[in-house]
Amino acid sequence: MSKALERFSLKGRVALVTGASSGMGAHFVQTLADAGAKIVCAARRKDVVEATARQIVEGGGEAVAVELDIGSTESVTHAFNEAEKAFGTIDLLVNNAGQIVFAPFPDISDEQWDNLMNVNLSGCMRMSREFSKRLIAAKKPGSIVNITSITGQQTKPYLSIYGTAKAALIHFTKQLAIDLLPYNIRANSIAPGYFRTAMVDWYFDSPEGKLEVENLPAKRVGLLEELDGPLLLLASDAGSYLNGVILPVDYGHVVRISFT
Repeated sequence: MSKALERFSLKGRVALVTGASSGMGAHFVQTLADAGAKIVCAARRKDVVEATARQIVEGGGEAVAVELDIGSTESVTHAFNEAEKAFGTIDLLVNNAGQIVFAPFPDISDEQWDNLMNVNLSGCMRMSREFSKRLIAAKKPGSIVNITSITGQQTKPYLSIYGTAKAALIHFTKQLAIDLLPYNIRANSIAPGYFRTAMVDWYFDSPEGKLEVENLPAKRVGLLEELDGPLLLLASDAGSYLNGVILPVDYGHVVRISFT
């Protein structure tokens, strides 16, 4: 392997990925495991996320599953404790867990707003806070990769809560980059465009969704493997001089004049 490719290796690293039971999270843990990292698969349903961890182990990797509710500080602390028992200090955090609500703004309830903000923004804060405290105490460098969205950079109808939370997470990523700079902890973000996951499959199968896909620059949604390169770049030493970066992965969707 060339020296350039070696910099993408995650051998010796310990990665925790939230929302690892399905969708992007389940894909990310496999990508990071293939790059050599020990993996902590975290999600609310431990029985489901255990299957994800088992697949990694059966493929020759190292992985454990932990139950995690990022809406609870106590659950976050417990998850990190369990992860450290298995692999030691976590030095790579992928804040992937999130929820989405499609609704006209006047119809949004307080409960919908509070729940989505708690998961999509406050949950990332709780995870990043616990992660950085432990890394600083261990005097080790590390990396945070937040999964945001191009809807945090542009507007889209019926996504006022989701888009606002992702926009805040984008700024939070930049703030983390500055605040954690003295401790050699980097913070960056991947902002995916349209990708198929269980959370949004129904939309892409609808007439409206099919029409929107036809109007995308690529005339198709992204493939999950097209997120592998950006993830490994931001997570590994290959991206050691990248800090505070918001990286859209959308084939030019966000830079078009019209978002629709």
